Amino acid sequence: MESRSARIAIKASAALTLAFLYVPLAIVVLYAFNDSVVQAWPIEGFTTKWFGIAWREPDVREALTNSLKVASIATLLALVLGSAAAFAVHRFRFFGRTSVSFLLVLPIALPGIVTAIALNTSINNFGIPFGVMTIVVGHATFCIVVVYNNVIARLRRTPTSLVEASMDLGADGWQTFRYVTFPAIRTAVVAGALLAFALSFDEIVVTNFTAGSTLTIPKFIYNNLRLPRNAPIVNVVAIAVLILMLIPVYIAQRLAGGSERSQARVQAEP
Repeated sequence: MESRSARIAIKASAALTLAFLYVPLAIVVLYAFNDSVVQAWPIEGFTTKWFGIAWREPDVREALTNSLKVASIATLLALVLGSAAAFAVHRFRFFGRTSVSFLLVLPIALPGIVTAIALNTSINNFGIPFGVMTIVVGHATFCIVVVYNNVIARLRRTPTSLVEASMDLGADGWQTFRYVTFPAIRTAVVAGALLAFALSFDEIVVTNFTAGSTLTIPKFIYNNLRLPRNAPIVNVVAIAVLILMLIPVYIAQRLAGGSERSQARVQAEP
């Protein structure tokens, strides 16, 4: 058993880690309500006027529209391509299967700046105009990985005997997928889509190299951080991004956790 001092040390380490991660975010939230343009401590007065000013800012509206559009399209692409790749790698045995799996997950392992430079060079070489679609292509490179990892992990935990039993009972491929396979992987697909949307919405490195003059929420924040008078608006936009990211990530975590508990109960049943 762990000693009392060891438990205290573990709890203190966990508290320090959480403080290191979330205290800066809490400071940003506080400064969003700062009555003054100058970000000085302690805060002398609080106000909500910056929320209205930020919402009326044309650049914020344009950036929000573009970010939602890019994240939605990139997520749809990732769902189709990532799920298809996961099924192909899981179900079929072919030469180079391990290498294909490695290449699929490589984009998210590479530094973002490397992927961004490669995409920028390719777009310039092919003479493609920069805009929303080039951002979508850039974001899809890592969104596909998120969906692929979620789906293939669930497929590996799903007993193949269920599919075999369905086929033995006379179901065709589509019926087996609709009534057996998809219900088993549904939460993984949704969780992957939510995580892909969250990653795409707040991506800045790849966006900077593939957007051209197109404005997104991360680019708006990046461009205005250097302008002291726009700091309150940047803080408000940062809060909006934080909330929008927390919701899909939390739902994805709940879906993944709930699915694992359900599978554990099924396996424990006689």
